[in-house]
Amino acid sequence: MRQVGIPLVAQDINQLQLKRSLSDRRTLISTLLSIGTGMATVLACVPLFSVLLMLLWRGGKKLSWALFVDLPPTAFEDGGGFGNAIVGTMVMVGIAAALSVPFGVLAAVFLAEFAPESRTAAAVRFCAKILTGLPSILAGVFAYAAVVLLTGTYSAPAGGIALALLMLPTVMLTAEEAMKMVPTRMKEAAIGMGCTRSQMVWRVVLPTALPGMLTGVMLAVARASGETAPLLFTALFSNFWIVQDGSLAVMAPTASLAVLIYNFSGMPFENQIEMAWAAALILVLLVLAINILGQLLSRRRV
Repeated sequence: MRQVGIPLVAQDINQLQLKRSLSDRRTLISTLLSIGTGMATVLACVPLFSVLLMLLWRGGKKLSWALFVDLPPTAFEDGGGFGNAIVGTMVMVGIAAALSVPFGVLAAVFLAEFAPESRTAAAVRFCAKILTGLPSILAGVFAYAAVVLLTGTYSAPAGGIALALLMLPTVMLTAEEAMKMVPTRMKEAAIGMGCTRSQMVWRVVLPTALPGMLTGVMLAVARASGETAPLLFTALFSNFWIVQDGSLAVMAPTASLAVLIYNFSGMPFENQIEMAWAAALILVLLVLAINILGQLLSRRRV
């Protein structure tokens, strides 16, 4: 007996048991696409996990506290470490972030909020997209000509400027897309309450878009941390600490993990080759730690 007030079609649908059959064309296509997506995901994870396992196996055997506090060994010397390379990498990536993040965010604010349809914005987007495909060695050549030749020495600031050129387009484009994802009604509500456009951007757009912006910054930092070619032209390498006599000696050749891996992996000495594997593992762990920190900060601010 049908219930009064409930449409006939609704009762029939509630009583119907929907069954999926592979004989149905749409069900078959959906199943095949799901299987194909799962297989593609597994295939994409194979090289990633194989590299991680190789790093853990080859680099984990060499891990010790001495790696973080000692200087690189000479040709026939055993032991040693790459503490100076870790500090040098963090200093140069920090310089690059300090240069690229503010300029990238300001450019993104202009592109997303103040003149999104202007010719200047279109030209800036075009140049940024070209810079995303810029070979890293060209960034090193530019920094060499603009900084190294001008100052007369290889240095950490020269390396930071080269890395900043590589980070800037990623930060700018991802920040712009994150700002575009902010709901229009939130912006209109802020304007309706009497906020100026600058206040609306500072109080509403930037805090709301912060998670997406941090993701772009983390991607840029990850790319910059593993670059070798720009640092060969700008920072070179050093077997000494960047901190000397209580001061930061940045205007001198500076060690980095990427260049250390490049140098040691081609040496015919087992100790240096093992240290190259350990340095690669430490570099991956540093990038992972930075990404986790960025995610935690973004969740706290949301």
